[in-house]
Amino acid sequence: MAHTPFSGAIPDDRIYCPQYDMWVQECGEGEVLIGATAFGIFLAGEIIAFTSKPRGAELDFGRGMGTVECRKTVLAVHAPISFALLAGNDEAEERPRLVNEEPYGRGWMARGRPTRWAEEKALLVDAAAYRAHIRRIEPEACFV
Repeated sequence: MAHTPFSGAIPDDRIYCPQYDMWVQECGEGEVLIGATAFGIFLAGEIIAFTSKPRGAELDFGRGMGTVECRKTVLAVHAPISFALLAGNDEAEERPRLVNEEPYGRGWMARGRPTRWAEEKALLVDAAAYRAHIRRIEPEACFV
């Protein structure tokens, strides 16, 4: 079967964690939304289930903030920053198709309060740098 290159969006209005293919977007006083990138979903395959850690969980960078189930495996979703989980996306847990179809919109995974924002924000990259990261992995990638 021929390989189909990645084709998807990498919005400019958020920052990215290339290590875990996650995005972070500031959304109000000291809060962030976090989700999987379209490229991360492309690599994992179609997500058929999503489960978040419980509200109030304190998560460190790189630790599991939930799980996704794909057709052939269950994967940990790694935190792109350290944060206190204010809310998981209940709608995406009930309808995981949202994570696939609207990863930058209604398919977000967590809303949190960063706990080490000053030092960890510097580890994230802008959209242009994340696109360059994808091109190193997937030279034929197409950004829409």
